[in-house]
Amino acid sequence: MDKRSAFLGSAGACAITIAGEQVTLLPERALFWPRVRLLVIADPHWGKAATFRAASFAVPEGTTMADLDRLDRALDRSGAVRLAILGDLLHARSGRTTAVIEAVTAWRARRPTLEILLVRGNHDARAGDPPDAWGITCINEPYALEPFVLCHYPDLQSSSYVLAGHLHPAVVLRGLAHQHERLPCFLVGARRAILPAFGSFTGAATVYPGSGERAYVVAEDQVVAVGG
Repeated sequence: MDKRSAFLGSAGACAITIAGEQVTLLPERALFWPRVRLLVIADPHWGKAATFRAASFAVPEGTTMADLDRLDRALDRSGAVRLAILGDLLHARSGRTTAVIEAVTAWRARRPTLEILLVRGNHDARAGDPPDAWGITCINEPYALEPFVLCHYPDLQSSSYVLAGHLHPAVVLRGLAHQHERLPCFLVGARRAILPAFGSFTGAATVYPGSGERAYVVAEDQVVAVGG
């Protein structure tokens, strides 16, 4: 095991093998593929909080900056040189505020050599492609990167292993004292893996792992396998 793999394994990450490739599930809600130094995230939905504030809803500020800080941590700890986003980078046109645009532009200027690919999702169709200054290559799904295919929607029928987003998966954990907590998760099966939503203000959908599937829960600063 090299130093990077040892570091990832000691910091709350979870290494698994899918499609014959070792990947690492990070508590930053990202998947890292060490062989090609690729970090994968899904569903940032940047600008969603701004969209809600524009509609007079009282929602938290600073979510985009918090997400960029978390993305920096994932990039730094993994040593990734490429970033793939599995759809829904921006939430809506109304969320393309000056604050959001300037925050991401400044972040991008600090990482000029990072290759970024966006596989467009349903919200990207409405929000539009990101500004040119962000230096992001935008494509429609599917994007083949064997043995994987990168998608937004997880129901793609493919002979390759599907990495997708869209669902914002979460599981409910229940304790003996009837307490319960819903936590974001990676949902990993024999033919596909669905990543948790990367964005801080996205909501989540409860999933129930089926036969051959396993949930890997993001619990604060670690990824923990449950069930399966």
